[in-house]
Amino acid sequence: MSELLTYLQNNEPQFRKARLAALYSDFRYLLTTNPDGYSANLSAWRTGLSSAAKAGVLPNGDHFSITFDEELLRSLETKEWGRPLSLGTVVREAVAGAKTGKGEGRWWMEKEFLEKEDSVYTKGWGINIQVPGPGDVVRWGLRQLGLGGNEDRLVTGKVVVLENLEEAGREAQKRLEGPRGRIERILSKDEFKEKVEDVFGEKKKLSGRDMELLLRFLARDKQILAYDGETVKVKAPNEKVAAPITTEDTTIASLKTLIKDLEIQTTVLSKRIDELLLTAKEAAARKNTVAARAALRSKKLAETTLVKRHATLAQLEEVFAKIEQAADQVELVRVMEGSTRVLTGFNQEVGGVERVDDIVDQLREQMSQVDEVGNVITEIGQAGAVDEGEVDDELEAMEREEREKVEAKERAEREERERQEAAETKKRLDALEEVERSAKKQSEEADVEKRLSTSTESLKRMSLDPENVAA
Repeated sequence: MSELLTYLQNNEPQFRKARLAALYSDFRYLLTTNPDGYSANLSAWRTGLSSAAKAGVLPNGDHFSITFDEELLRSLETKEWGRPLSLGTVVREAVAGAKTGKGEGRWWMEKEFLEKEDSVYTKGWGINIQVPGPGDVVRWGLRQLGLGGNEDRLVTGKVVVLENLEEAGREAQKRLEGPRGRIERILSKDEFKEKVEDVFGEKKKLSGRDMELLLRFLARDKQILAYDGETVKVKAPNEKVAAPITTEDTTIASLKTLIKDLEIQTTVLSKRIDELLLTAKEAAARKNTVAARAALRSKKLAETTLVKRHATLAQLEEVFAKIEQAADQVELVRVMEGSTRVLTGFNQEVGGVERVDDIVDQLREQMSQVDEVGNVITEIGQAGAVDEGEVDDELEAMEREEREKVEAKERAEREERERQEAAETKKRLDALEEVERSAKKQSEEADVEKRLSTSTESLKRMSLDPENVAA
């Protein structure tokens, strides 16, 4: 099983085994008998192949385009169902839908996509409508009668998958939003590729064909950059669309590319010098004088070249720094010029110092009139003013009454607490007296018992024998 078919069956639910018979059949008849089934089959193929293109598992390896040819058919062929019989219909329906904006069509023929002047999002205008010829009418009639026209020839060529371009375009736009200065916004094609080639992941890098389609899409349809084939210019934050590329922009992009190439060359030369030095040491250790001399001679030549490359690189970097400084100055002067126009307009609206003085004098006069009117109103209010002494007396009486209420409440609460405390104290005293009486009673009983015990012992010691009595 091919990598493409394996991907479809593992990642697209529409391509489970139970659906393959329907998808691989000539399902064009469903357009009249089962329109929903017809649309479902079209959608399954369009979605599945678009997803496979994004994953990079198509035979051509592109992410934004699908090549419909014999190689693609072979990669889709199965032992049980053979090749898909309605793939031509899938392509025609998807391409027609992209032009009219109806249905789920999101594919464009690549040639038409690249040559189109206006945006692919412009619907209805600029679409070439072909009037059917007599042969088309006859074939249509035969198909209606079931007498012929059953072929579904595959449209060979490349189609552009617009939804994949849109997804990559959103990610690329995020990565390009950072640069603000003019120099940073000018890129060579290679520099642009380094920034966006992994929008679908490190293992799904965009091909050269993908890059051309993406640049065309971002320049024409999204208008976030300008592109002339070699130089890319990202629009400024305050621009609606990117400004056209100038000769200065092309020179700046070339200079950046040249500096980068020289940096790579110096890195390679430094590595080469280290390798030659190691070779010379190993040859000297083996007593191979000829090889050691040759390695040292090559090392000297590489060092000379490296010095020249470093000198050239330093000069180019100095020139580039001056260009950056000049570009910043241009932007600064442009901002200052705009600020001057703004200030001039505001000063014209103000009308000069004399007009401001007149306005201030008038303002002061009007403010004085307001104060005078306020004073008059205050005098009128004072004529019928309330006696403040009576107000104070009444307020004092109210406060005194309130204080008396509070004091009475506090006194009642205090008396209640004292009563409760007295009752509690009496209760504790009564309990204490009861304990003392009980203890006293126990003590008296103990004394009686003790005396009784003493008397008993005395009686025991006494003898009742008469002899002892007589004696």
